[in-house]
Order: sequence, then C-alpha cells, then structure tokens
Amino acid sequence: MLSWEKLLNPVRRKDLHGSSETIGTASKRTEIERDYDRILFATPTRRLADKTQVFPMEENDSVRTRLTHSHEVSNLARGIGIQLAFEHAERVFGPDHEKLNVKRNIPPLLAAVGLAHDLGNPPFGHQGELAMQQWFAERNDENFDPDFLEFDGNAQTFRLLTRLQVLNDQFGLNLTLATLAALLKYPSIYGSENKGGFKKAGIFKSERSIVQEVWEHTGLSEGIRHPLAYIMEACDDIAYSVIDAEDTVKKGYASFYDLMDYLDSNSHQDEVIERVITSSKRKNEEFRRENLSSRELNDISMQMFRVTAISEMVNSAISVFVDKVDDIMSGEIAPGFEIIKNSSCHHLCATTKKFDFHFGFQHKDVLKLELQGSNHIKSMMDMLWDAVSKGESRDHPFERYVFGAISENYRRVYKDAVTTGGHENPNYPKAQLICDALSGMTESYLIKKHNEFRSLTGFSQ
Repeated sequence: MLSWEKLLNPVRRKDLHGSSETIGTASKRTEIERDYDRILFATPTRRLADKTQVFPMEENDSVRTRLTHSHEVSNLARGIGIQLAFEHAERVFGPDHEKLNVKRNIPPLLAAVGLAHDLGNPPFGHQGELAMQQWFAERNDENFDPDFLEFDGNAQTFRLLTRLQVLNDQFGLNLTLATLAALLKYPSIYGSENKGGFKKAGIFKSERSIVQEVWEHTGLSEGIRHPLAYIMEACDDIAYSVIDAEDTVKKGYASFYDLMDYLDSNSHQDEVIERVITSSKRKNEEFRRENLSSRELNDISMQMFRVTAISEMVNSAISVFVDKVDDIMSGEIAPGFEIIKNSSCHHLCATTKKFDFHFGFQHKDVLKLELQGSNHIKSMMDMLWDAVSKGESRDHPFERYVFGAISENYRRVYKDAVTTGGHENPNYPKAQLICDALSGMTESYLIKKHNEFRSLTGFSQ
C-alpha cells in the first residue's frame, strides 16, 4: 500500500548523502515549490524554445515550440492539482491531507513535472529520437546496449535532472524525491523485464542507483508509477491532442471546418465529441456575424474549440483519478493503466490525435523538414562518435576539435563514468556522451555546428 507521506517526501538526494542546502533557501517556499523554480530557471528549459513540438524550424512565433507545449502541460497539471488539493483532498489524500500540506505541495509538484517532462528530448522531436535509434541500430557491429537502440527522451530527462545539471557536486538540480518519483512516466530500468505493463523503459542503466534511491524513500519500486505521474501523462495527452490541432489550423494545413467534419464523421455518436462539436459550431456561428476575415474566423473558432475540448478532458481526467486513486494506492490498478484511455474523453482525444496526424504530421512540408533533421542528426552522430573515440589524440585534429566543442560538464561526467567503470560494455559511456551532447542541442545549434564541422572536413553541404 502506497503512502502519501512517503510519496510527497520533500527530502533531496543531497541531504540523504550528508550535505545540506545552503543557497537559495527562501523560507516562505516549500521544498516542492522550490523544485518548480529550479526547473524554470534551468538552462535546458530555455533550450526548449528552439526544439520542435510538431512543426520543425517554425518561424511563426504563434505556433508552439516544445517550450510552450511544456508550459501548457504544466499549466493543465497545476490546475488539476488545485482541484484535487482543494476540492477532493479528503477523498484523494486521506485524513492527513492538512498535515501533508497538499494545498501548497500538490499544485507545484504537478506543475514541476509538467514543465520538466520533455527536457531530455533531442532536436526535431520524436523524429529526432527515431533518428538516434536508427543510427545506433545501423552500427550493430558496435554491440550497443538497449538503452541506445531504444533511446527515449524520458530517460534522458531523468538523467539530465539528476546527473548532468552539475554545479559542484553529483546531484544534478538536486530536486526532491517526490518530484523525481512523479516525473517517471515509465518506471523501469533498461534491460529489466518488469515494465509494470507500460510500453517501454524510462531509466538508463547508468542511473540505476539514483532511481533505486528515489524508489526506496518514496515507497515505490520498479514497475510502479507515482500516482501523480498518471496526471502528468494525462495532461500531456490533452495538450498535444487539442493544441496540435490548433497549430495545424494555424499553419494553414487544415481549417476549423475540416476539424469539425473529421470529428463528426468519426464520432460514432460519442456524446462528448458531439457535445464539443455542438458548442464549437455554435460559437463559430456567433463569430461569423462579426466582420472577420476567414483567417481570423478560423483562429478564434479554434480557440473556442480548444477551450471546450480541454475543459471536457480535464474534468474527465479528474473524475477518473478520483475514482481510481484507491486502486492506484493499493497496487490493484490494471497494468499500463492510463487516465485518458479510461475516461469519457477517450474517443475525443484519440480522434483529435488522428486528425493531427493526417493533416499536420503527414503534411509534405513537415515530412521534408523531419527528413532534413534526421539527416543532420545522423551525420552529427557520425562526427561525435569519431570525436569521442579519437578526440583526445593529437593525431586527429578534427576529432579533437569536435570533442572540445562538447559541453565541458558533459565531458566531465563522461570521464568520471570511464574512470569509475562498472559498465559491461566499454562503448556504453561513449554512446551516452553522444546522446548527452546531441539531446542538449537546439535545432538551430545542431544545424549551425553540423555545417561548421562539415566545412572543416572539406566536404560541401
């Protein structure tokens, strides 16, 4: 049986190892509130502004980047946290909810994991992840670990926050155990058979000792999610299904009426979809009476669709979580359980995602940019791999130059890993360094450095 007292553990890993915090201890903030602030001010968070949500290298600043997406997921998660803490505290958190200070801790914890959930994603979104996986698979003679053959941004996020954001120690941003536990969407280590029914692993073997420490002090174990991770996942589903549709229309790849027709033809008399269509069309008819251009009408109609659809999904998600929280806490929840898939909004979310895929993700302009991004990633990984393998030798000046361009901090973590050993595969630290380096790049930086490096080899672009 899980305990909220342990799940909301405000202790930091640094404190567990005998060190106390001495900087930035503002007395009016709870420890979990400080976690959100640390993530907000972290450099990788700012880099999300130049990473793809749906449309790569987008010049229209009203279309979402990975940063705006993360802020929106964070906002939805915080809103759900407020309702849970203020309206369902007794039901969800039990009679000790005031002692747990849930009104102060639950909203910022959910806001923190919502903001952080995509920090480890490489440039060019999920296509970037696929390109990295393909690069490792194409070099099967190197015998790479599953950590890299199945590289995933979620695992990189945990590594980034716990190890790579180093100041003068080995604790990363030194977040609370509660936040680190709730961040884990896939609570299993690569190579383990215990995935808890979830589709993939979410922790690299290099962070095994860290995650085991987190689980020990929060009452969790491999394959078991922190209850609030279900909320974070639901908010991500809500955001990218509805908001990606809005961006698809903003790009001019489809119209509000295309979306309404698509939902209507695929609704199968689903009550929620029909309710959203009716409300959205009613607002559209009101706007049509105004002196608006077709673009303005599209934009404002999509805004009202967004408001209506998100409201339906958020209320449905809260209802499911409140209803299922006892099963989650007791361990009786179905393996691989997801809130949205078990909610009244399942068909609305799934159908909107299909619209996004058909009209947005599969548009030829998007596919072209994703292909270019994939090519840049694979070519950069070629150069990084050679640099990591030869980069400290004076006999290889180009590789030495590329190696020197990798973050000094990442190189220090890499050298520590090589020195301490513990990896059965000698290629593990090398592969991890190029993943660290590439995932830390923004899209424009990747292209800039790729072209710079290639120019130094004597090859034309």
